[in-house]
Amino acid sequence: MSNGSKQPSSTFHLLAGTASGFTTSILLQPFDLLKTRVQQYTPSSSSSAAARSSYPILNAFRTILSQPAPLQQLWRGTLPSVIRTSAGSGLYFASLERLRRGIADYQVKQNISHHVSQASASAQSKSALPKLGVAGNLITGATARASVGFLMMPITVLKVRFESTIYTAPSSRFSASHSTGQSRVKNPYTALIPATREILRTEGMRGFFKGAGATAVRDAPYAGIYLGFYESCKSTLTALLSPSALSTSGSPTSTNATSIAASTATSPATITFLSGAFAGALATGITNPPDVIKTRLQLMPLKYTNALQTVRIMVAEEGWKSLWGGLGLRVGRKALSSALAWTVYEEVIRRIGERSSI
Repeated sequence: MSNGSKQPSSTFHLLAGTASGFTTSILLQPFDLLKTRVQQYTPSSSSSAAARSSYPILNAFRTILSQPAPLQQLWRGTLPSVIRTSAGSGLYFASLERLRRGIADYQVKQNISHHVSQASASAQSKSALPKLGVAGNLITGATARASVGFLMMPITVLKVRFESTIYTAPSSRFSASHSTGQSRVKNPYTALIPATREILRTEGMRGFFKGAGATAVRDAPYAGIYLGFYESCKSTLTALLSPSALSTSGSPTSTNATSIAASTATSPATITFLSGAFAGALATGITNPPDVIKTRLQLMPLKYTNALQTVRIMVAEEGWKSLWGGLGLRVGRKALSSALAWTVYEEVIRRIGERSSI
């Protein structure tokens, strides 16, 4: 965007984030559902625990295929997922832009030369967000994501429970046993409003914020790590794959070097997609244990009461490996969702900026 162009408002960032979240939540819901079912597994939940633990993803997939309407089952929980991801992404991107814009403006006013000089780097990487240093990325990313994550906790709890078999399978008509930690659900969850009433009746308002601490421990470092690697990766790829860089790698005697480089240069959208995928996979791998803890707390509130107690029980019963349950699914899902979400978001903001500059 040129200096004279009008910057997109926070509303545009909100709408762009909502659009990106809506797209990814529908396309990648099967990944989320499978991850939840792998993470809900406990040794006491089946007599064939040894067999199940060897291939948890395959076992969960086979179970879904054996049910009526398996394709529909893979997208179970899509409605709360769409609400959570669309609203959450919109709020996250809008608050992230406001935070980063505020810090960038403050730094300019204070005439901090290091950050002012990075304006050219921001233009080079074609990012929709103001350019900040490592500390700025960590602080703004962690603050925005942790805050939005807390606001979205009620719908997150509903989403996870709709994805699990504990609250939705026909076998959910049971009285809970403390060995499995399954909730006292008289009827399977069939719709959002009845499920909301059931949580209020059996657990009160606290039930909607189960796993809030573990979620914050997961989201804050994830967002900070993600933003740092995302911005760094974009700058690196842009420098390596720009037309000028490609033209210098060709023959210096070729009169068509510049035109060939321009035609083969990687588009900004592709660079954004690759950067988002790489950063998402890396940040997800690092923050997987809190995600598993969050899932157990939300699905089995009778057995798991807090994060530390959850870790102790899981390690004692299943070993340290249990904290990395669903890692492959989560890394794959987050890499794709981050790539898609940030590509859609950056492209929408870029096109709005181009139109406003005309």
